[in-house]
Amino acid sequence: MRHVRTALALLGATLFTLAGVALPASTAAASPDAGPTTPAPKKLFTIRDERIQESSGLAKSVKHSGIYWTVNDSGDTGRVFAVDGTTGKVKAVLRFGAKVTDVEALGVDRDGTIYIADIGDNRQNREQIEIYTIPEPETLEDESNVKYHRFDFKYPDGAHDAETLLIEPGTSQLYIVTKALKGTGAIYAAPPAPSREGTNDLTKLAAAPTGVITDGTFLPDGQRVVLRTYADVTTVAWSETPNAIARGTAPLGQGETVAVGPTDGTVLVGSEGANSGVYQVQVPAKAAASTPPKASATPKPATTGDSSNADSGKSHNFRWIIIGAALFALIITVITFPPGRRERQDRQAENDRLTGQSPPTPHRRQHS
Repeated sequence: MRHVRTALALLGATLFTLAGVALPASTAAASPDAGPTTPAPKKLFTIRDERIQESSGLAKSVKHSGIYWTVNDSGDTGRVFAVDGTTGKVKAVLRFGAKVTDVEALGVDRDGTIYIADIGDNRQNREQIEIYTIPEPETLEDESNVKYHRFDFKYPDGAHDAETLLIEPGTSQLYIVTKALKGTGAIYAAPPAPSREGTNDLTKLAAAPTGVITDGTFLPDGQRVVLRTYADVTTVAWSETPNAIARGTAPLGQGETVAVGPTDGTVLVGSEGANSGVYQVQVPAKAAASTPPKASATPKPATTGDSSNADSGKSHNFRWIIIGAALFALIITVITFPPGRRERQDRQAENDRLTGQSPPTPHRRQHS
């Protein structure tokens, strides 16, 4: 039976793989080809400052080691907080004079410019969205009336709610990932050099991975992106067609933030609410090594062909699911169902021979 259980386990794993479903961590760890066990999330600090009630964005500082910038969700004024990545204490507050609507994300580029993304739109009725930029200060101290720049953007296909701003490390190219409560969101690109005059047009590139995406960040290599949902994190290979390659669990709560972690291969994740904890988690990765896309690869705009290709892929996966399910059912039938009629007759005949009884006539009903 041990061999039977092993065969069933292997077939079950094959069925999940064909269906495109990620195996649970415990199942993957049992495979000889799987990578090392993923470390458990590690709590680094708690944001206890009463001024931060809804941390809705998190970004690692470029100029100040161990510092993370965060912002409040909608309802706050134009300000960002510098938080110590060890103690969770606020080291500085930068105020800029913009009248913000619904700030949902922020990021820091390689030059130390902070991007504050006023991109939330729960009712999906904003004609345009805004991104503000301010410089990281040389010293961490409170500042008022920080000089800022404003950039206006609009989607090509109507208003969307969004909580994710991505900044490519090598070029400072901006991307916005929309949030969808039903279906999937999408990835949009800003112009390579957005203008402060007029409204900049966003370009739709590709569908986003499944899930309600609440934040994201490029990893330092510029080849991968980590996207956050309320319950997990997803690693996306950044190429001409962004592709989700691994998914991992994250501490529960209303997960709203993700940022590059203090060590290689890690990210920080946090949630909304007062006294919110911030955890360090491992970047989800494939068990088997693969060749990453080139750092210079840039996603191509989405076309109508993308939808048909996606549908074709879904149909292909569905066919494999049906085939796998049929094989699985066949093995279960062979293993668990009682012997067939011919086998029962052979056993009965052998028993009659040993006891001296005459075997019954085949196909004849026996009456009492």
